[in-house]
Amino acid sequence: MSNSIITYQTGLHATREQVVELYLANDWSSGKKPDGLMHHLENSHSVMTAWVDDRLIGLGNTLSDGRLVAYYSHLLVHPDWQGRGIGTEILSRLMRNYEGFHQQLLLADGKATEFYRKLGFVRAGETKAMWIFDGDEH
Repeated sequence: MSNSIITYQTGLHATREQVVELYLANDWSSGKKPDGLMHHLENSHSVMTAWVDDRLIGLGNTLSDGRLVAYYSHLLVHPDWQGRGIGTEILSRLMRNYEGFHQQLLLADGKATEFYRKLGFVRAGETKAMWIFDGDEH
């Protein structure tokens, strides 16, 4: 794996099976809802993927109004490929699309919080993340 060439693509050029495999490898419950997951990704404002040959190893997406607000909703790297800068590269490429926007936001928990801090994200004042969540990984 260390000699493998990682390529990045704009857009969702992955099959349903490739996407579900990546999500389930990361224990994300949205991988158990493939219809909704694919709809979410296909209707995103932007998607960035990482590949080794024809294997999907990373994915990030953004929901946005295209002018004012960008929400980075998903960022995943296959566990076999984590710690190699792939997530940083995916998010950095996505963020270039939204420079100068009034708000760029995301939800982070656990060890992901420090990862996002390194990319410039800070806690939003006294804002508390709130949700109605139908998953099982939190």
